[in-house]
Amino acid sequence: MLTTEQIIAAHKANVETLFGLTNKAFEGVEKLVELNMQVAKTALGEVVESTQAALSVKDAQELLALQSALLQPSAEKAASYSRHLYDIATSTNAEVAKVAEAQIADIQSKFSAVVENAAKNAPAGTENAVALVKSAVAAANNAFETVQKAAKQATEVAEANFEAATNSAVKASQTATRASKRAAA
Repeated sequence: MLTTEQIIAAHKANVETLFGLTNKAFEGVEKLVELNMQVAKTALGEVVESTQAALSVKDAQELLALQSALLQPSAEKAASYSRHLYDIATSTNAEVAKVAEAQIADIQSKFSAVVENAAKNAPAGTENAVALVKSAVAAANNAFETVQKAAKQATEVAEANFEAATNSAVKASQTATRASKRAAA
């Protein structure tokens, strides 16, 4: 049976975990705001530069060259922005997952201790029931570990696919820019 001290300690640990997760979430939001402010500031500077460059264009060929020169960096910057967003989301998610895994491991450990204690104090003749409960707990733990491994593998595949898609988009942008430069020349 749980004592009052154990209940209070469990609640205190839960509150500390909640505050820790809240801090991690705010850190992720801060990184996102910082990234967006940096992007907005850079974009404003680039708009000024490109507007000045467009106003100084003398003919259509020069305008095409300027347009293709502006196109490639935009695609690369969009890909870079996407990578940064993905990195922020991934690192925040990893921190939350680490805390969740620790909490789950702690819960599993405590539950196993309760089952062991109950098994030691079980009346004679209940060995089969105790063995069944232990078996069910072990099966649940194995199932959870399998789901955890599958989720990690799915995350790794998603990361690889994201990276491949980003690289393909940048390469396509570079190819299109080269083609438009050749067409302009």
